[in-house]
Amino acid sequence: MEKRLSGWKRELLRAHGLIAELFVRSEPRARSLAYLQGLLSGCERKNGWQLSEWMGEAAPYAVQHLMDRARWDADEARDRVRSYALEELHSADAVLIVDETGFLKKGNHSAGVKRQYSGTAGRIENSQVGVFLCYGSDKGVALVDRELYIPQEWAADRDRRRAAGIPDIVEFATKPELARRMIGRALDSGALAAWVAADEVYGHDSKLRRFLEGRQMAYVLAVASDQRLWQADFMQHRVDAIARSLPAPGWKRLSAGFGSKGERLYDWALMPLSKQDGWARALLVRRSIEEKPECAYYLCYAPSGKDTIETLVRVAGQRWLIEQSFETAKGECGLDHYEVRHWRGWYRHITLAMLAHAVLSALRARGEKNSRRASAAQRTRTAPSAHRVAMARVARH
Repeated sequence: MEKRLSGWKRELLRAHGLIAELFVRSEPRARSLAYLQGLLSGCERKNGWQLSEWMGEAAPYAVQHLMDRARWDADEARDRVRSYALEELHSADAVLIVDETGFLKKGNHSAGVKRQYSGTAGRIENSQVGVFLCYGSDKGVALVDRELYIPQEWAADRDRRRAAGIPDIVEFATKPELARRMIGRALDSGALAAWVAADEVYGHDSKLRRFLEGRQMAYVLAVASDQRLWQADFMQHRVDAIARSLPAPGWKRLSAGFGSKGERLYDWALMPLSKQDGWARALLVRRSIEEKPECAYYLCYAPSGKDTIETLVRVAGQRWLIEQSFETAKGECGLDHYEVRHWRGWYRHITLAMLAHAVLSALRARGEKNSRRASAAQRTRTAPSAHRVAMARVARH
């Protein structure tokens, strides 16, 4: 256990060292390390008050200062988190996955909050919504980018924006637009990835699909049943109608990977749509194997030779990795435990939680699995001294 804890601390110090120079003053620099330790601790709620207590602070003001007024660039930190994750998990067959998650909130003052659908709650709730980019490979998975979705009514309300600290340059952007920005940043940074995967919110957006094709990024994007495609009769048909016309021999039972209940087996069918310049477009259909089957539909774009049904099914199955990442980041890294209201505070907390999650992914990728249940109590008992050690370490350097 001591060896495992030593490896955890060593990796956390290394990861924090990548962002340490972004903090102008030594106090917030050391406090950011203690904050990361707190996010990975056994604190029941990783908000400002409880993390301050864990860090040995008499009041939460220093943590609030770190989240709001301290001088450091959360976007630069995000870029370094992404570089760290890509270095640890890189793979030529990696998938960039886009999805959003909700953060349930009370009141109407937190930046971007409104009554909107939250996948976290499975219904319409008062919440903020964050759009995330995830990097998944055979080595592991990590969240590498984030954007806070600002609804249109917020974007148009100058007074409300100002009260929540939303910069004037921030304009309304749809979730697929936010996805394009994040994917573009990842590709511009040199991210090694072969595919993009996302659900219907993103697959329905033709601008996103054209953007990926322009960057020669293969994709498997889910679409709704009413998505229309041009057919040989020069008419547009719904994909669910197209699926019903597929011949029985065209279906193949394949696994989309392992889930919490075991292997995810479905019947799949692939319908080629077009080929151009060595790239193929196709419609992939997934049908459940229940008595009353349900179908899901994917638009696919892939280089010739990688447009096989087995390959496309594998990529479609990778989309679940981001849901697992949300679960881990919220459960183990406090991704949704924040109580900040302002724009800047949201980005700062989320970025540090992403770094904490990336540390766990790096450790797991190396086989140094961090058992939260086994080590939480021990990490909690050493909390105040951990902060003092961090402050002393920064002072020495």
